[in-house]
This record gives sequence, structure tokens and C-alpha cells, in this order.
Amino acid sequence: MVTIRLTRRGGRNSPFYHVVVTDSRKRQGGTVLEQVGFFNPVARGKDRKLELDLTRIAYWTGNGATMSDRVRTLVSSARKQAAA
Repeated sequence: MVTIRLTRRGGRNSPFYHVVVTDSRKRQGGTVLEQVGFFNPVARGKDRKLELDLTRIAYWTGNGATMSDRVRTLVSSARKQAAA
């Protein structure tokens, strides 16, 4: 089963997450099929907090991929930003 989820990068006290498409049976930092964006929860100033490739996410979900709960909320907020 293919899933879209976050994988953590960055150092201690400075989290940074990649939004990746991967096999759900693989470990969190393992091989990925595709990276479709990133999420930086501690972005300051001109740093981008969220960047997602919504067309690729729509492609993968159309082919049966499931999203984690956190990714689902990030995608919905990105779609609201794109519409505005």
C-alpha cells in the first residue's frame, strides 16, 4: 500500500519535514518513491513554511495512495492558500 506521509529531517530543536510518497511497510527514513513537498513548522521571516506539489499529490491519491492525518490537514490548508 502506498502512503503519503511526513519524514523528519533537521537537527534537534529545529524540525523540518519532507512530504514523501512511500510504501507503507518501509521505515520512516527509508527509500521513497517521490518527494512531493516540505513542511517547516519553525519558519521565520521570509522562510517558506509549506510547499506542496498538489498535482503530484492528486496523481498519487488518484492511483490509490492514502494520506496520513497530518498530511491531509497540510494539503487542505495548501489548497485554501492556492484558492485565495
